[in-house]
This record gives sequence, C-alpha cells and structure tokens, in this order.
Amino acid sequence: MSYQIKIVPHFSVDYCKTVLLRDVILRKPLGLVFTPEQLRAEHNGIHIACIENDKVVGCLILVPQNNNKVKMRQVAVAESHQRKGIGTLMCEFSHEWAINNNYASIYCHARDVAEPFYTKLGYTIISEPFTEVNIKHWKMEKKFS
Repeated sequence: MSYQIKIVPHFSVDYCKTVLLRDVILRKPLGLVFTPEQLRAEHNGIHIACIENDKVVGCLILVPQNNNKVKMRQVAVAESHQRKGIGTLMCEFSHEWAINNNYASIYCHARDVAEPFYTKLGYTIISEPFTEVNIKHWKMEKKFS
C-alpha cells in the first residue's frame, strides 16, 4: 500500500474528507457532532491527511501555540486501516513539520487507550490523568533537541 501524507487546506475537499473521518472515529461513538462554529474555528490549524487512492484513511490537526509548542489533536485512522502504521507515519510527518517550523515540542491530550502508542513514539506523560469528553486522558509531550 502506498500512502501519501500531506497538509490539506482548511475547507478543501480533502479537509472535508478528514472531517467525515473524524466524525466516524472520534465523535459519533461519543454522541457528539461538529458544529459549523467548531469547523470554522479550525482555520488556524495545520490539517494533515493520510491519503490512499483519493481516500482519506488518517488525519490529525496541529495547532501552533504561543509558547514554542504545537498541540496535536483530533488524530483519527479509519478502522480498516488501523494497526498498519498510519498513525506513526502521520506523527513522524508532524514531528518533522514542527522541527522545520522551529517548535521545541509537540503535545497532545491522549486518550487512555492511546497512551502506549504515544509512549512508543517518545512522548512522556506530563500531567495527572484527567477527563475530557467523558474519557480518561493524559497530557503527553515530545521534546525536540
């Protein structure tokens, strides 16, 4: 399988495909839906998509912060493509983007089930567990030297 990982513009066709994927993987299982206001507010994010044959099979958003950090959020991989290395490829792409744009670190609010994945990628837990969208999360960070 050949995957293309790229930045997609906000409100582009591929961005809209990432919204559909995030809705299926992250939102619907929790009974949540995106509002038009939430989607408009994503204009300041760097939207990364993993594409296979014109189909978005993975995505995430990077949100630059004021403190030389970038926040990674809304990481999703299609169920049919999970455990195939797509999450790792997208994270590595994100790390390169952050380094090339002079960020000192990247962090995320990792769902409890995703903590081992991020640990394997070199992230460390930097908070006590907390609840977000009724799910246990950890704030995790990866520093770049």
